[in-house]
Amino acid sequence: MEKLIVHGGYRLRGAVSIGGSKNAVLPILAASLLTDEPVHICRVPDVSDANYMLQILLQLGADVERSSGIARIQCTKDKISSSASYEQVRKMRASICLMGPLMARLGKCTLPLPGGCVIGDRPVDLHIRAIQALGAQVEIHQGNLHIHAPNGLKGTTVDLRGENGPTVLGTDNLMMAAVLAEGTTVIESAACEPEVVDLANFLNNMGAKIEGAGTSRITITGVEKLHGCVHTVIPDRIETGTFMVAAALMGDGVTLRNVCRDHIQDISRLLTECGHKLEFNEEGDTVTITPSKDWKSGKITTAPYPGFPTDMQAQMTALFALTPGISIVKDTIFPQRFMHCSELKRMGADIKVDQGTAIITGVEKLSGAPVMASDLRASAALVLAALAAEGTTEIRRLYHLDRGYEMIADKLLSIGAAVKRSVDLEP
Repeated sequence: MEKLIVHGGYRLRGAVSIGGSKNAVLPILAASLLTDEPVHICRVPDVSDANYMLQILLQLGADVERSSGIARIQCTKDKISSSASYEQVRKMRASICLMGPLMARLGKCTLPLPGGCVIGDRPVDLHIRAIQALGAQVEIHQGNLHIHAPNGLKGTTVDLRGENGPTVLGTDNLMMAAVLAEGTTVIESAACEPEVVDLANFLNNMGAKIEGAGTSRITITGVEKLHGCVHTVIPDRIETGTFMVAAALMGDGVTLRNVCRDHIQDISRLLTECGHKLEFNEEGDTVTITPSKDWKSGKITTAPYPGFPTDMQAQMTALFALTPGISIVKDTIFPQRFMHCSELKRMGADIKVDQGTAIITGVEKLSGAPVMASDLRASAALVLAALAAEGTTEIRRLYHLDRGYEMIADKLLSIGAAVKRSVDLEP
């Protein structure tokens, strides 16, 4: 097992290229199951979640080639299995998005209930309800979902609103199931995230008929078959936001390339309100961040897109830990997603958490300490805090970070940070 050693206090300057979106690429990879023809997916990030998904596709019988950020996948129907392995599926929750394409293609599937980060209750009941609405029968036995549609999938209207708002993966799953279903499917209360739009664009490139992606109402008209295509994954807006916070904390003029201005408007607005300067180029695909000399506290309430993303609240908590004044972070999506706060407090942060809300009183400095990541975005928050802390921080459970950040240590080194990966000999 590896750990990340960060020597704090080094100023950051230079440029970083943002990779393809982890949250967009996973359902896109799964959607390759929908056609016999080869698909070419460009800008596939080298992160463990994407690697797991490619391994699952191989285990299911797909032909997979990968090089230089491009994945070539071909899923010939007579070679594809309808059952996924627990050893692969347990490693990430996004593996649930195999349900839609397997049901559309084969009319049956067996999927172990998935794993992933422990950041609170994230049930799959909406996924099950959606596939049942299309005519599938679902049984849960010995930790496995057994699903089949003896009469095929039929289009219908499905409302996907959950207790904490629309479900992104649920919307993805239903879109993929519906593209080959008979008739028309209407998704009400659909997720509006850019990653959903990217999947819809990929499916339409394959010959699907999807309208309304990016709105709360998506209409899918089923077609008989899909074909291969070439698709480039959108930039990762959470990686973008993470490096924007790094630049706000310790930057001396940091430029981020391959970004999408439209996808990070709420993050940009918050950083600007806190006093930091953002300069985008005319195309909106490059941004330079200059930290403020007069930081201001801020307030966040996470919400479905286009609101402030829950995947950025931990990173902003790290920034607020050193921002003068009192900042407030409320997570309405995952109210239990504050395990990083106890580790930040080990570094000297002043944070009080109560019922899904963190109240952060900015301190003058943080001190390096041994800390432990509890999930993907918590690990990013600890890296950010370590960059600004006095002394050395050792971050354990680095596998969480590798799930969603492509070569983050190398990227930080390239702009002046003092970081290195090391083998963690402790259990």
